[in-house]
Amino acid sequence: MRVLALSALFAFVTDQLSKLYVMFGLQMQVGDELEVLPPLVVFKFGWNPGINFGLFGDSPEFARWILIALALGISAFLAWWANRSLTRTITFAGAGLIIGGAIANALDRVLYGAVADFLNMSCCGVSNPYIFNIADIWIFAGAFALIIFNDDKSDNNTT
Repeated sequence: MRVLALSALFAFVTDQLSKLYVMFGLQMQVGDELEVLPPLVVFKFGWNPGINFGLFGDSPEFARWILIALALGISAFLAWWANRSLTRTITFAGAGLIIGGAIANALDRVLYGAVADFLNMSCCGVSNPYIFNIADIWIFAGAFALIIFNDDKSDNNTT
């Protein structure tokens, strides 16, 4: 459980610090672009009131609170499930990354009404129009770890 808590804290802190740096250190405003390692890494600042890829971005205000509650509920369930079912360090870390990323994005929704996104990555002639943040990376990495290194004790694969 300690690994889960530490990885959640790591994901939360790195995401929030990166957003604070972009918003206040670089003083980026919506629509601003900064080529870091073009075209691989470009900062394009924007607010996402919806979910991935801006889906449901034009939803009513109460949807924000539903997304916050959903993130917190899923995080609580994931912590409970991890404590009950996981045994490997890497899967505890994966669950923690998801929790930390989800709580970081939920905090954005509470403080700003939307999630701060700023990363854009394109490569190999493919232009990616979407932006995301560090929390999204941790959520994806955590889900990947849980899928690839699945060790759920309740998984009875006996045949």
